[in-house]
Amino acid sequence: MRGKVPLVATLVAGVLGVGAGAWPSVRAQAGDDKGPSMRAQLSTVLADQQWDAPKPGTWKPPQPSTDGLPPVISKIDTTDKVVFLTIDDGYTYDAEFVNLVRREKVPILTFLTSRYIRGEGQYFWAMRNAGSQMENHTVSHPDMKTLSPEMQKKEICDSQEAITKQYGRRPEIFRPPFGSYNTATRQVAKECGIKSILVWTAEFYNGTTGPGVGFNGFARGDGAGKGFKPGDIILMHYRTGLAGQFQTMLGWIRQQGFRPAAVQNYLPKSLGGNAPG
Repeated sequence: MRGKVPLVATLVAGVLGVGAGAWPSVRAQAGDDKGPSMRAQLSTVLADQQWDAPKPGTWKPPQPSTDGLPPVISKIDTTDKVVFLTIDDGYTYDAEFVNLVRREKVPILTFLTSRYIRGEGQYFWAMRNAGSQMENHTVSHPDMKTLSPEMQKKEICDSQEAITKQYGRRPEIFRPPFGSYNTATRQVAKECGIKSILVWTAEFYNGTTGPGVGFNGFARGDGAGKGFKPGDIILMHYRTGLAGQFQTMLGWIRQQGFRPAAVQNYLPKSLGGNAPG
């Protein structure tokens, strides 16, 4: 008699990841069990997280650039006490961080350097399903201003293809490594399907030492004093010990009366987000 596949094991397989657009292979169950289908049960685990949209009147959406190229966005114009957590690269993998993001229901945005898909593609599939959209951070993390337009295009377009193939969604937001870009970067990004370039107002130097702030220090990059400001876009990185570092950041945010929000819900669809307009 053919045995049943345990639901827990199946859910774990689904959360930890399979190829983009694919479902875990599930053996047909014996008998005529009633209730939701296995695919319906998995949908509750694999479905994208839904994050709150901004309240009307509390924000102004970023505007398209006058030159027709993807605009560079460093903060969101809002009166709401929200900040936006973004995490770059992907060269270390902390399983506890996935559990933390899922448990705390914290919206983050991952800017993935696509070469790391080869080593831990399933990790970022789990991150995607915990609530982190995957956006473009090039193939190999170069300083874009040092490259020819042709090489810049290859870095961005090849990353687009790799992320789309693995995670089933084509990125529309780009973050240049080191925050370094030029007009050619914006031009080729548009050719690759990028709608906006997102940089940052502040950085948490998690797992490393920042200039003038020490190890695990926090620094603003806009000269606007210390602490958080409404609409801050905060940069972090996938580094060893990320779960603990992220809990530290959440503590700081909440102590100052702020909350994390999903930056894609504050960007209009024309700029790669989810907001109308």
